[in-house]
Amino acid sequence: MIRKIMLVMVMIPMVFLSCKSQKGVPSTKGTAADQKTINGAWTLNEVSYEGNTGTFKSVLFNDADASCFAGSSWYFRNNNNTGSYTLANKTDCSAGERFIRWSILNTNQLQFKFIDEKYKDISGGLGYRMTIATLTDQEMILKSNVSVDGESIIVVYNFTKN
Repeated sequence: MIRKIMLVMVMIPMVFLSCKSQKGVPSTKGTAADQKTINGAWTLNEVSYEGNTGTFKSVLFNDADASCFAGSSWYFRNNNNTGSYTLANKTDCSAGERFIRWSILNTNQLQFKFIDEKYKDISGGLGYRMTIATLTDQEMILKSNVSVDGESIIVVYNFTKN
């Protein structure tokens, strides 16, 4: 009986430590290979739309118009799951660097939230999640489903690695 109690007392802290995640980062991460592949500098070449026809004007990540993201620079650091993206100085675009904390969930979803330079959450815990359609050493395609007037539209983000 004492052995069982001792074993339980040893196991409980181990369970909590194994479930503990970095501050603000879920413990359900993608594979180490996915983390390694996404690590580094990327360029968001194009934002496009699937599932509906017409011309779309959208604000991405509650930040800027989709046109501002074309050519933006993204950096993902896999050792602490932080990074940033930088929008170029274009007309009607708020140029500058935005800091993020990211993770890969279930090996097919990338999520991120905004942080400050000191890695503190500035988004109240809210974030953005996109499905990873393609992830290779040179290319990444992310997709997110949105609803416009009750109709489903898929926003497609096409990246190349620098």
